[in-house]
Amino acid sequence: MTPFPKIHDLYVSRTVVTTVLLTWTVLVGLDVVNAMVGEFSDIGKGNYGFFEALTYIAYTVPRRAYTMFPTVAVIGALMALGQLAASSELTALRAVGLSRRRLSLSVAAPLLVLTALMVVNGESLAPWAQRSGDTLKAAARSKDMTVAQYSGLWAREGDTFLNAQNGQEHAEGKDTWLELNDVRLFEFAKDGRLESIARVASAEHRKSGWLLRDVKRTYFEDNAVTQTEVMEERWASQLDASALAASASNIWRPRFMSAHDLRSGITYRKRNSLDASEFEEYYWGRWFYPLNVLALCLAAIPFAFGTLRSGGAGKRLFIGIVFALGFWLLQLQFVKLAGVYRFDYRIAYLMPPLVMLGVSAWLFRRRSG
Repeated sequence: MTPFPKIHDLYVSRTVVTTVLLTWTVLVGLDVVNAMVGEFSDIGKGNYGFFEALTYIAYTVPRRAYTMFPTVAVIGALMALGQLAASSELTALRAVGLSRRRLSLSVAAPLLVLTALMVVNGESLAPWAQRSGDTLKAAARSKDMTVAQYSGLWAREGDTFLNAQNGQEHAEGKDTWLELNDVRLFEFAKDGRLESIARVASAEHRKSGWLLRDVKRTYFEDNAVTQTEVMEERWASQLDASALAASASNIWRPRFMSAHDLRSGITYRKRNSLDASEFEEYYWGRWFYPLNVLALCLAAIPFAFGTLRSGGAGKRLFIGIVFALGFWLLQLQFVKLAGVYRFDYRIAYLMPPLVMLGVSAWLFRRRSG
C-alpha cells in the first residue's frame, strides 16, 4: 500500500478535524463563560470594570485552548470515529482492504498537526497573552501597582518604587507570607531627585512586617556616592502585601509559563538554593504534552471497531470523558508522588502514556482476535 494519503485517508482525517474543532469550540466556549462569571467578583475593584474583565478573558483564550486540547482531541476523535462506525463507513473502509493501522494513522496524522500548532501556541502566544492579561488586570485593580513584561512587578508607596523580578506566596500551616526575590528599591526626594537604590536578594512580608535580606544600598548625595551593605534590615512600609501577593501569584504562575521561562526559573532557583520542584513539574509537562495527546487518542481508537458501532453520541462522549479523566487522574497521581518522594518527573510523566499505549496495543490485538 502506498504511503501517500488516499481519498479515504483524507476523508477520515477531515471528519476527525471537523469534529475536534467543533468539540474544541464548545468546550473552550464553556470554559470562557465560566471564567467570565468568576470575574464578576473582581469587577468594581479599582478601575477593573466589565470591559477590562472581558479583555482579560479574551487574553486567556490561547492558554485555555492549549490546556483543553488533549481532552478535546480524545473526545473529538471518539465522536468522529463513532459517527463513522455507526454509519458503517468504517466497515466499508475495512472491506476495501484498509487496515486498522492505516485507519489509526489517518486519525493520528491531523491530530499531530494540531498538536504541533498547540505546542507552538504554548511556547509563544499563550504565555504572552496570559501575561498581558495579568498585566492589564493588576494595573486596573491597583493604581499603585503595575506589571511590565520584561521588568517584573512594580509597586509604589509614596516616593519609594519597588521592582521585583520574581516572587511567590508561601504557606506553612495557618501562617502565610509573601517572598519577593531580586528586588530593587528606588527612593526619590520630594523634588524628584533619586536619593538611593537598594538591591535586595529577597524581601519577606510576615505579620511582623517587611524583612529585607542581603541589602546593598547606594546613596546619591550632592557631591558624593556612598554604599552600604547589611545582611538583614527591617523595612517600615505600609505597602499592601495582600495586593502584592495576589499579583505575584498571577504573574509568576509556573503552569502558565513557556518551557524557556520555566527552564530559566529552575536555573535561578537552584542557583539560589530555592525549591524548584513546581517549576520542574510544569517544565517536563510541556515536553510530554505531545506524547500525552498521541497516547490518549491511540488508546481510544480501538473502541471504534467495536464499542462505538452501537449507541449514540452520548455514549461516545461518555467514553471520551472517561478516557481523558482517567488519564489525567493517573498522571496527576504519578506527578504528585514524584513531588513527595523526589523522584524524576520524567518518569512520572512517562508512565501514564506508556500505560495508555499498552492498553491500545492490547485492545488492537483483542479486536483482531
